[in-house]
Amino acid sequence: MRQSIWACCALMLVATPVVAQPVPLASEAARFQAQDLFNLEVASDPQISPDGSRIVYVRQTADIMTDRMRPTIWMIDVRTGQQSPLVASAGSHSQPRWSPDGTRVAYISTAEGGRAQLFVRWIDSGESVRVTNLPNTPTGLSWSPDGTKIAYSVLVAGQAPKLGTALTKPEGAQWAPPLEVIDSVAYRADGQGYLKPGYRQVFVAPADGGGARQVTDGQFHHSGKLSWSPDASTLYLSANRGPDWQRESNNSEVYALDVRTGALTALTDRLGPDQSPVASPDGRLVAYVGFDDQRMGYHNSRLYVMNSDGSNRRVLTGDLDRSVQSPVWSKDGRSILFAYDDHGTTTVARVTLDGTVSTVIQGLSGDDIGRPYTGGSFSLDNDGTIAFTRGSALRPADIHVARQGRQTQMTRLNADYLDGKTLGAVEPLEVASSHDGRAIESWLTLPAGYVEGQKYPLVLEIHGGPFAAYGPHFATDNQLLAAAGYAVLSVNPRGSTSYGDEFANLIHHNYPSNDYDDLISSVDAVIARGVADPDRLFVTGGSGGGVLTSWIIGKTDRFKAAVVQKPVIDWASFVLTADNPAFFARYWFGEFPWENPQTYWQRSPLSLVGNVTTPTMVVVGSEDYRTPVSESEQYYTALQLRGVPTALVKIPGVGHSLAVRPSQNAARMSAILEWFERYKNGAPTSPATTTAQP
Repeated sequence: MRQSIWACCALMLVATPVVAQPVPLASEAARFQAQDLFNLEVASDPQISPDGSRIVYVRQTADIMTDRMRPTIWMIDVRTGQQSPLVASAGSHSQPRWSPDGTRVAYISTAEGGRAQLFVRWIDSGESVRVTNLPNTPTGLSWSPDGTKIAYSVLVAGQAPKLGTALTKPEGAQWAPPLEVIDSVAYRADGQGYLKPGYRQVFVAPADGGGARQVTDGQFHHSGKLSWSPDASTLYLSANRGPDWQRESNNSEVYALDVRTGALTALTDRLGPDQSPVASPDGRLVAYVGFDDQRMGYHNSRLYVMNSDGSNRRVLTGDLDRSVQSPVWSKDGRSILFAYDDHGTTTVARVTLDGTVSTVIQGLSGDDIGRPYTGGSFSLDNDGTIAFTRGSALRPADIHVARQGRQTQMTRLNADYLDGKTLGAVEPLEVASSHDGRAIESWLTLPAGYVEGQKYPLVLEIHGGPFAAYGPHFATDNQLLAAAGYAVLSVNPRGSTSYGDEFANLIHHNYPSNDYDDLISSVDAVIARGVADPDRLFVTGGSGGGVLTSWIIGKTDRFKAAVVQKPVIDWASFVLTADNPAFFARYWFGEFPWENPQTYWQRSPLSLVGNVTTPTMVVVGSEDYRTPVSESEQYYTALQLRGVPTALVKIPGVGHSLAVRPSQNAARMSAILEWFERYKNGAPTSPATTTAQP
């Protein structure tokens, strides 16, 4: 989700986006600063009422006292545009879902006791009732069509495995904790830590409170989207209940669950993930998303429909070379709306039952504002009005409405604040890769106060995944760099999503490889344009971007300094310690490390560390279970042993995201900027070899 030779880099400006106009060098107060992270708000998860008159959405605001983004639920009157808080008391509030008659909203809240519970709020009276009392967080809320019940899934605790017999402890004795015995393939997950014993099960609860009934069982996880049949007798869900489900982690099926008896009937049976089932309004059909698993690094997820008994399965988006998600039936049952990423942005499209696809809305944005990843969400009312999230390269996502061909922005959460800030303009670029001439898209964030003809230091910032994509979206990392006088290049090299199956799989069993050429070609194009100073180049990236950053500095010494964030350094150690061991070796290599160690080593950045001379800082969250901390520590130690200027920055209590808390994100970016400044003009201005913990 990358290239060189200037003469091979055809530079082309494409469709002009909304950008900030170049202005004189901004004052300190007008520049975007780390403190501004506490003043930003982001809109997400818009849910339009069945009659289209109101929208509830999640509004995330930074709380400077708790140092966290706090989600609250707000409601918008679509006719007047007026909005007001619906659930904004102490605690976190999320997942709002309208009842079928539009009189109530179900949601998840930590308002009482700190544990996340299911609540229902009556809109007219403003009263809320807690529906559950659960030890773990419920997800996947789904109202029954008659509005009397709510289905959800939640982890049901199980017994941890035991070996041996413990001694009897004398009363009052202070003994060591008991042994921890693990017997599962995946035993930890990023963001969760070591997994609690148990399985996610589906429950059905009365919407006005009362005892919930567990409707699934067995030693399998049942989660994801839940959809009711119109008569409320059946719940459609997805689960991986195969005999080897722990090792075949990518093989879920769609099931029909008899709500009264708990009987499960598999409606799909192929190798591959079938998920996100949605029953049609008349109950005759079920739409779902999935693919035939070919053991590729990337697969396009396609939209299918089948009869409610699982017969007559057929693909609707076979001619769309993009991966689809979030299917929603139109009220008349004649078409299905869905989302897909295309050239770095998210689109909502409609497909009819004969497979005709048409575009409905373009340019959605998500709630990840650290870096410019694709994203966005939408919902549909009974007459076809759509609520959705859209931002720009200069603004985080707001709520918009599309009705009868007209689109209206309903919120402007950051307008007053960011209108007073000088941001870096963002321009699209397209270059021809030096490897094979393929078109490679990227977005260039210019320094705040950019002056045409002046050359600036350039940061190549590489996305993770590697099967992911950047686009023209607001990114605090980029704007903080731009405020410090750097241009920032966000590239979608081969392997990136939103360009089709073939482009993504150019790195299948071949990553890293020629994505390097794509990245260097893009850098050379910015130099050729006269924006980037070729003697002041820097590189950074996280996760898959950390892989490519460490790969690049093993291939070239062109960059003054590098920051390798949460990388994979040795693929053999990664596939056996990451949080999805059944996936990575099988799909990204096709064999295990002991079967072909040379292949693993040839693609490992550690194999190139003997070439590295670039001063390199390594950043990782202390609780990263996706690209485990040991990967970063290996690289730091190798650089130390070679005498390369280096620093190891660990972010306490943080997993793979690196940006859970605003103060930590600010500290991370401050460290990155100091590292780049230290080497911008050659020799360091302070000792280079340190270990830091902000």
